[in-house]
Amino acid sequence: MTEVLIGTSGYYYQDWVGPFYPAGLGKDHFLEYYSDRFPFCELNFSYYQMPKRSQLISMMQQTQSGFMFAVKAHKSITHERSPASIQQAEEFYHALRPMMDEQRLAAVLLQFPYSFHHTPENRKYLADIIEPLEGLPLCVEFRNREWMLERVYDGLRERNICFVQTDTPELDNLPLPTTITTSDTGYIRFHGRNTANWWGGDNTSRYDYLYSSQELHSWLCRIEDIANKVKRLLIAFNNHHKGQAIQNAQQIYKLIAEHTGLNPDGISFKE
Repeated sequence: MTEVLIGTSGYYYQDWVGPFYPAGLGKDHFLEYYSDRFPFCELNFSYYQMPKRSQLISMMQQTQSGFMFAVKAHKSITHERSPASIQQAEEFYHALRPMMDEQRLAAVLLQFPYSFHHTPENRKYLADIIEPLEGLPLCVEFRNREWMLERVYDGLRERNICFVQTDTPELDNLPLPTTITTSDTGYIRFHGRNTANWWGGDNTSRYDYLYSSQELHSWLCRIEDIANKVKRLLIAFNNHHKGQAIQNAQQIYKLIAEHTGLNPDGISFKE
């Protein structure tokens, strides 16, 4: 049976106090509280700040046994590409080894920007940056539709690297949702469909969106199709503003449990 893990992109949000975290809960206890209610979390801080081994070890110690992490690659690897990126990738790998060794690392997310076009130069860069990260459960998210090519999928399959599916606004050249799988991991990221703020918004307004039950229901056939082709399926909600990701994660859990043959890992709804 495929393992289906549902969670959110990040957990350390002050505006989740009320919608999710109880008033008076100290920030140092956010992760512990979260891990008692969800089976997996996608870490975002590692994009802005190169993670340290000690940080990740501490995070494992704060969470329930078996709780899984996905870790977003640092921006020096995916967005600020330079000759130093290879060295940065090696540092990133070193930080993640304890989490990998403890079998708590579900995925390493390489999220490339829209400006990362499908060019010979960028294809070479992708191949080069993957090498120092070999052995990690790599997952690649392209924000540009140009990468949706069979030869790209074949290249990922050869390296057992997951192709990340995304739900985004219907805008020119953004990726389209598919059921393509390229490794034994499936990964779906729900970013919201905020068309008005997608290009001009910041990291809060861009993802300020609450999915309707009907919009989530439309994904069930794809979710079941992907799950039947992988060993583990990660579903992460990035529409974090005001706890909307929490609400939608709970909704998709119920929809999957009630309307598919899948058995997602439990989400606790306790107060």
